[in-house]
Amino acid sequence: MTEDIAEYDATAGCFLRSRPVENTVLITVVESLRARGSASYGNAPAAMGAWLSTGCVAGAFVHTPPFPLLLSAMSEKAATELADTLAGEGRRLRGVTGRRELAESFAERWRAATGSDFTIWERRRLYRLEEVCVPDTPGRARLAGPADRDLLLGWYHDAEREIRERPGDHGAAVDDRIAYGGLTLWERDGVPVALAGRTRMVAGMVRIAPVYTPPEHRRHGYGAAATAAVGRDVVDAGAQDVVVFADLANPGINAIHRRIGFQPLDDYLVISFGTSRHGG
Repeated sequence: MTEDIAEYDATAGCFLRSRPVENTVLITVVESLRARGSASYGNAPAAMGAWLSTGCVAGAFVHTPPFPLLLSAMSEKAATELADTLAGEGRRLRGVTGRRELAESFAERWRAATGSDFTIWERRRLYRLEEVCVPDTPGRARLAGPADRDLLLGWYHDAEREIRERPGDHGAAVDDRIAYGGLTLWERDGVPVALAGRTRMVAGMVRIAPVYTPPEHRRHGYGAAATAAVGRDVVDAGAQDVVVFADLANPGINAIHRRIGFQPLDDYLVISFGTSRHGG
């Protein structure tokens, strides 16, 4: 375990990049930490670690408080040992995110170790782009620039309010995305009507996120058009894998992903922890 990004990358980087689709969230978060600093997701530095089996890395995690713990692909044994280790250190966790069975195993062990109950906050399906199909939607895509900053901050804030999260300060994240061309706007008659973002490319993989359409512009296909435009652009730029998550509670979004060329791969859980004996 370490808070040093270079040390973590030297230990776990090859393992994570060898399976970039399964580990999409971890490797893109690590890239952001590398670019923006170890406390770029909050006031506390990120905690990272790897699980070794017969001398080889067979699992990894990243925790960027106040966000949930992120689990890589790993064995159930590794997930439960990690829960015991973190509980023994008195670490506070709001939740855990990972493949369905791993997140459940970790949460069960965390409850046994800390007394903290848990609830499933979101069920997500991971999709991979097979062949992009750009819909025939009025408008055009363009990269967001510094002049769009206030609009983007407002949309980030509104998107968080809709999913019941406490809106945070996204200034540094938006500035970073603008700097590397990571935010695309869909415009209709010169007016921005939807947003699709993308992560940095890591090991040939890009994840599309966030995707947001303001309520007054919904049901016109603008979000799908923006998502498809980003998918097309990153494939043209050399991406081998383009992935996106969708909330399984929203069947419309899942259907849209399929229509524009994404195919389902695996299911993930975001689990929220309650109060524990550690006070977390």
